[in-house]
Amino acid sequence: MNPWFLAIRPKTLWASVAPVLIGTAMAFGDGIGHLPSAVAALFGALFVQIGTNLANDYFDHKSGVDTPERKGPVRATQAGLIAPWAVKWAFILCFFAAGLIASYLVARAGMVVLIIGVLSVLSGLLYSAGPKPLSHLGLGDIFVLLFFGPVAVGGTYFVQSYEIDGAVIAAGFAPGLFSAAILAVNNLRDINTDRQAGKITLAVRFGKGFARIEYLVCIVLACIVPVAVFAITSGSRRLLLAGLVFFLLLPAINTVFTNEDGESLNNALAQTSQALFVYSLIFSLTWLL
Repeated sequence: MNPWFLAIRPKTLWASVAPVLIGTAMAFGDGIGHLPSAVAALFGALFVQIGTNLANDYFDHKSGVDTPERKGPVRATQAGLIAPWAVKWAFILCFFAAGLIASYLVARAGMVVLIIGVLSVLSGLLYSAGPKPLSHLGLGDIFVLLFFGPVAVGGTYFVQSYEIDGAVIAAGFAPGLFSAAILAVNNLRDINTDRQAGKITLAVRFGKGFARIEYLVCIVLACIVPVAVFAITSGSRRLLLAGLVFFLLLPAINTVFTNEDGESLNNALAQTSQALFVYSLIFSLTWLL
């Protein structure tokens, strides 16, 4: 497999696509969508996440977090597949590309978008960079929940409509919760190597049982979000169909609670990412209909 393909972690990119899809569907469903802004938001989000993934690959290698004992998919830098300097320049270029795209959205929608863009890039860098990375402090879950959730959905809606409302923010929590669940599986899988490297994730701090409960709670809450959106909007009951994604995740939930080997947890992570996309597709289509 191409090492750059490994480095950008394509299976995780649904976390960027899903909130933009939901925000765009809500904007068009409300009759205030703007396609060029939607496309710009999508590519901006993708560049930020790819840049974040590459930065994580680079900084975890430099800090010694990634070791040969790690159970997750191959990390391109740690495995020697890509030179560290090349990965460094790649994530810089990704963040630069995101900034260029954001300049169009800032010109269209103002300083709010600039603030969102700067904070998104900073959180992507500080997740694994600096003397006290967010991931080492157990704060990664909160930032993933917010920036892949209500911030991404609300921002996508705002750049198209110049407005925001409670239903959009509520809808945004679902993709954020799914992304936090993905991170919980990741941290459960890496708990031993993270502990050895001094990376104090929530799983390291509170244990495997906590990580498993965190995963389940995030999935359950995400699947309840359509109920909250329906209550706020008094819209179509079809929205509730998105919550049925919970049943697709029963095998993954079982895996998280009964397995500890890397391959099984990697499969659960992939299943959760796929469920996030399915959820966003169902929610978006039922909103538009």
